Amino acid sequence: MSEPTQSRPAGLTPVLRTKLSALMFLEFFVWGAWFVTLGTYLAGELGASGSQISLAFLTQSLGAIIAPLVVGLVADRFFPAQKVFGVLHLVAAVMMFLAGRADAFGPFFVAALVYMVLFMPTLALANSISFNQLRDPEKQFPAIRVFGTLGWIVAGLIIGWLGWEQGGRLELTFVMAAAGSALLGVLAFFMPDTPPRGRGRQGSVGQLLGLDALGLLKSRSYLVFFVSSVLICIPLAFYYNFTNLYLNEIGVRGAAAYQSLGQMSEALFLLAMPFLLSRLGFKKTLLIGMLAWGLRYVLFGFGDTGSLFWMILVGLVLHGICYDFFFVAGQIYTDKFAPAHVHSSAQGLISMATYGVGLLIGSLISGPVVDAFATADGHRWTTVWLVPAVLAVLVAVFFLALFREDAGIRETAPRGPGVGSRTS
Repeated sequence: MSEPTQSRPAGLTPVLRTKLSALMFLEFFVWGAWFVTLGTYLAGELGASGSQISLAFLTQSLGAIIAPLVVGLVADRFFPAQKVFGVLHLVAAVMMFLAGRADAFGPFFVAALVYMVLFMPTLALANSISFNQLRDPEKQFPAIRVFGTLGWIVAGLIIGWLGWEQGGRLELTFVMAAAGSALLGVLAFFMPDTPPRGRGRQGSVGQLLGLDALGLLKSRSYLVFFVSSVLICIPLAFYYNFTNLYLNEIGVRGAAAYQSLGQMSEALFLLAMPFLLSRLGFKKTLLIGMLAWGLRYVLFGFGDTGSLFWMILVGLVLHGICYDFFFVAGQIYTDKFAPAHVHSSAQGLISMATYGVGLLIGSLISGPVVDAFATADGHRWTTVWLVPAVLAVLVAVFFLALFREDAGIRETAPRGPGVGSRTS
């Protein structure tokens, strides 16, 4: 069965490459500007418990679950993706500023929840805007996406350089994120047009909401990939929610700056992704990513700030493999698998699986686990980290046993200038 031919640009001009790179840079700068140090901020400034910290991170998951509805209903059906993206970021900037001014956990949670409902759809929209301009996403997208990683790195280095963690000034991270979000909202209106591919298509209410992307789950291989994406995010929640608190608690100065080592590694592996995917294929690449999560938690569990500090550093550097080999490779796999008219919905679907359902479950589990191993002067971190290590290995075994390579992937036909098609 053939999909309708879709028009793509003849190539990436320097101006277009710069615009897409800036979009990715700011998208992840805004996220990293406040999210990395959130646990430390809540514990130190608002006196939050482990369960409350997890509840705050859970706002991300709720936003991601809503994201496919926003993307499917608006970007795939009615309005250009770049305009939806811009409006969401402009409103999100206001909510981010309000979150930083909250003086108690309750008001903070409300502001953060509204912010995440607005922000999470923009992750899928950023991918859709980029993929719409690329003739060969598998080879071209990593070079664009790497600027998102650089944005996250720069945010962490700024926090470390200005000493906001040690100086008790982490409320300024919310101001920085709000300013970045406002700038990104304006920039979006100067991005290339990404029209709704499903405009004029007739369908059910579910299709109008973008839920036709759920049809991808009829494939056993994509279903296994989807379920694995949900499950691997349960141990991932431990990293997002508590790594910065862990590093600060054991006495690592400039923890956010050290955490940027992970994004530096991520940037290098992103650039190598086209080569790695062509040599390893999707199954081996995704499997390596899952196993790397288990290894990193073991290293965290047995490392310290003394002679074994190298273990913590290696665990942080492994982020490049952990994230790129599963999440970025998964986004590319989804783009190759999905029909053209549900590209945005499909990206929203996989965001829902990972940042939504998976991290939601992970947040509900990680907070009580951390609280269970609290001590008078901190936490028994070795025991805490071994829990997600075991979970990651179990998910990898599940994926290895059931996923079939190349099942249902659409081969990209040779394209003339500006023209491409996907066939099944």
